[in-house]
Amino acid sequence: MDAGPAGATETANQSIGATNSEAPLLDAYSQAIVNAVEKVGPSVVKIEVSSKRETRRGPAEAHGSGSGFIISPDGLVLTNSHVVHGADSVQVVLNDGRRPDAVLVGEDPETDLAVLRVYAPNLTPVQLADSNALRVGQVAIAIGNPYGFHASVTAGVVSALGRSLRSATGRLMDDIIQTDAALNPGNSGGPLVNSRGEVIGVNTAVILPAQGICFAIAINTAKLITGWLVRDGRVRRSYIGVGGQNADVHRRVARYHGLDQRSGVLVLQVEPDSPAAEAGIREGDILVAFNGQKITGIDDLHKVLTGQVIQQSCEVVLIRSAEKLTVSISPREIPSRA
Repeated sequence: MDAGPAGATETANQSIGATNSEAPLLDAYSQAIVNAVEKVGPSVVKIEVSSKRETRRGPAEAHGSGSGFIISPDGLVLTNSHVVHGADSVQVVLNDGRRPDAVLVGEDPETDLAVLRVYAPNLTPVQLADSNALRVGQVAIAIGNPYGFHASVTAGVVSALGRSLRSATGRLMDDIIQTDAALNPGNSGGPLVNSRGEVIGVNTAVILPAQGICFAIAINTAKLITGWLVRDGRVRRSYIGVGGQNADVHRRVARYHGLDQRSGVLVLQVEPDSPAAEAGIREGDILVAFNGQKITGIDDLHKVLTGQVIQQSCEVVLIRSAEKLTVSISPREIPSRA
């Protein structure tokens, strides 16, 4: 049966009613973003860097920019390491246009984080959230300076938690936040914020040419690294002096020795006079445990070689020609790369 004009009018009225009922929700969503941006915006800074390079035509100066945000009233600024690494000059532009003196406190390329200090009065620090309390689907707001456009805002959601991402040094970064809040060159180092205006992450990377796949370093990781950078100017890590690759442990060997893993780190090279050489580790050994921690690959080995084990006697379990051996090793500190 034809609904006729009356039926069409009723359908239109229902659509209008649905739109009117959604309006308060949309207004509340918009207001939450506005409030968050107004709260965090004064703390977001633009970072301008320049470095001198040798080219075929002679010396030249390269310029770049990124973002950062103020995390303490005395002028500490958090950003990405790749924004400032190797720069000869770093300038920080505050939200109100001031260009105070700025110095690099320290950086950690392994986690792509860096801390600057600016010398200026009346600074507004951000409020840091607990990234362990994040839930997939909650609002995520990115503030930064993409392509030099100052204080640009994009919004989306937390797409996933606990992602892993490789830094420029090749080390695996854990506890990465995935978001669809659009990021572009220049957003690096800026804050990722929740609807309450608390920083939940440090924007760091985007996958091109994918759309809506962007990443931020969880703020709890940033808190830890910032503490070390402020105290020591760098993050202390250790090494044992081996070059290796991920390798399978033969099933029969694993079963015979009661190993509940099927892989480890195959030693391809042992540096002379290194902790590994002194411990008697040889090429061809497969490392399967370090200080009670299971080692299934290179990334596991990186995770356990922290500053806490420098010059500490640690037990390493390895497989050598189907035999299971335990050796004692004392890792040394990795010299600063800065």
